[in-house]
Amino acid sequence: MPMGFGRTAQPVVMIVGSCVSLQLGAAIAVPLLTQFGAGLITSLRLLLASLLLMLVFRPRPWRWNRSQWLAVLLFGASLAGMNAFFYAAIARIPLGIAVTIEFAGPLLLAAVLSRQLRDFAAVIAAAVAIVLLGVNGSESRTDDLDRLGIIYALIAAAFWAFYIVAGKHLSARVSGHGPLPVAMFAAALAVIPFGVGALPDLARLDMVLPILGVAIFSSFIPYSLEFAAMRSLSSRTFGVLLSLEPAIAAVMGWMFLRQPITPVQGVAIAVVIAASIFSTLGRTPASAEPADRDRDGLSLPATP
Repeated sequence: MPMGFGRTAQPVVMIVGSCVSLQLGAAIAVPLLTQFGAGLITSLRLLLASLLLMLVFRPRPWRWNRSQWLAVLLFGASLAGMNAFFYAAIARIPLGIAVTIEFAGPLLLAAVLSRQLRDFAAVIAAAVAIVLLGVNGSESRTDDLDRLGIIYALIAAAFWAFYIVAGKHLSARVSGHGPLPVAMFAAALAVIPFGVGALPDLARLDMVLPILGVAIFSSFIPYSLEFAAMRSLSSRTFGVLLSLEPAIAAVMGWMFLRQPITPVQGVAIAVVIAASIFSTLGRTPASAEPADRDRDGLSLPATP
């Protein structure tokens, strides 16, 4: 019995650790965003993470045909938009709020694809919560900045939904995880033009470790943990665990960035988490696939 419990608990701990690592990386990125901007930090994160993952998965892109390359580049475009707009959002609004708003993307996609009443109810509840965040989210910043941050987070949510669709399209055409680092490399190249103006500032050696930390904590560690855990967890369990991410992000923002969460914001975050869990648990195995959420990799069998 203890051994069985250990085998069950280990992948759960891995997924929670993945979420913590991801949001820790985002917390490290926030101060960098104020100095270098979202374009440069996003491109460097994707570039460094892609190089690390190439060492792990060793892709063979010369074997891909035109259709497969198109699927890889489409997936890379979704990664570029999702990461760039998310980083632009957390430069302006608290981390927990940005992650909460971003969850609107996969929730809406699940409702559209499943056409189940419970999924539409979850989307409506999440939408109301996001409106509450917008109304109650500008205590310490100007309204313009808060509104712009919310818009960026909503665009990131749309790209997250696009990412899920593009990932499914890619996984049906290219097997294995080799396309992931190549798509991330393409995403880095797509975003770098928006950050070239800050490149001269990278001459400061004290910025090397924080930027490397963003890449490791935001991409390499989370993906490695999710890849190891997905073999032992069902899609529903995976989805429920990922649904806790807005709360983890809020805690990380409070601990490392001194971003307080008001009672109304706390309730709104809890509503979005509940809506995500409600939608995830209500899916049948056949309908669960479109909502699998793995942010930095292909659509995994068990699964941002």
